[in-house]
Amino acid sequence: MGKKLDEIAEELKNANKKVQLIYAFNGTGKTRLSREFKHLIAPKNGDAEDEAPEEPTRTKILYYNAFTEDLFFWDNDLAQDAEPRLKIQPNSFTEWILKDQGQDQNVITAFQRYANQKLTPRFNAEYEIVGADGQEVTVKAFSEITFSIETGGSDTSGNLKISKGEESNFIWSIFYTLLDQVITILNVAEVGERETDQFNQLEYVFIDDPVSSLDENHLIELAVSLADLVKSSQSGLKFLITTHSPLFYNVLFNEVKSKTCYLLERLEDGSFALIEKQGDSNKSFSYHLYLKQTLEKAIAENRIEKYHFTLLRNLYEKTANFLGYAQWTDLLDTAPGDKDGYLKRIMTFNSHRTLSNEEVAEPTEPEKQIVKLLLDNLIANYGFWKQEITNG
Repeated sequence: MGKKLDEIAEELKNANKKVQLIYAFNGTGKTRLSREFKHLIAPKNGDAEDEAPEEPTRTKILYYNAFTEDLFFWDNDLAQDAEPRLKIQPNSFTEWILKDQGQDQNVITAFQRYANQKLTPRFNAEYEIVGADGQEVTVKAFSEITFSIETGGSDTSGNLKISKGEESNFIWSIFYTLLDQVITILNVAEVGERETDQFNQLEYVFIDDPVSSLDENHLIELAVSLADLVKSSQSGLKFLITTHSPLFYNVLFNEVKSKTCYLLERLEDGSFALIEKQGDSNKSFSYHLYLKQTLEKAIAENRIEKYHFTLLRNLYEKTANFLGYAQWTDLLDTAPGDKDGYLKRIMTFNSHRTLSNEEVAEPTEPEKQIVKLLLDNLIANYGFWKQEITNG
């Protein structure tokens, strides 16, 4: 007999760790766990006796999950042949970020960092008049967003309906922008010197699977960006991150050095188990085999992209670590040809190398062949992989 999700939430709270990383298959209950944890940290008014007047949930916990994305929906208005608009349901979450904190431009910048640089979101220009001490004040309203491709000058594509992956990326950019601001403010040790006191009581950030619709390139970049934010936090803020993606899990595992890792399982009787995992994701989830299969599939289909060089380097690092080599580059010695040339190509396309706006060209056909050559080198020349193939 396992535990209920509210008991799992209590266990995570009592662990009192800065970073807790949880892997679970889709449908296990990650989103429900995030809601149970939210209710535990910031119960609704009336959930507890003699509770103080209700405060916004965000004063204690910031959370991102599937319900965050549900705050956004498309208005296509096909009958009127109107251009599509992404609508925002009225909620305190986006009003606080966009209206109160004025972070709309930073959201756009964050979004374009991972999307086509010419794909431009525009928040609506509607304004509402509100009373303040008997005076009328004009405040910008944030109820919808349109997207267009800016081709230079006055030329635009007209409003577009972006893909599901781009939409998820945009919504995540809103949360990411807020989180960046929160961490920066809380890193000011003297409370009285902070630019706002709105975050002073914040204890937790719970992030549930922000990668459900992202391709591998954006997934890796998102994971590295998130890891950098977490590592930059110098306050007592605690982070819980859940995912169903082995790749996302692996990047966070390797980027965030101090963390506690778990596997969340749903048992046959409907209860749950939270199992602490020691060691890297290879030992926990056979991630090295996932990397190998991903590379083999891309090679077979001739669909090598930039992120495959990142996966290849990751595979080399894991093999070198397992076999006791001081550097993963030592494994390039057995590859035919120019070791320095191979290393240069891997580093050029390695998505961990930079998250700036600089553009790196797509790999050429000869460069794509390097992935096959170096994967063959790894499998053919190192006993670890020969044993894996035999056991498989």
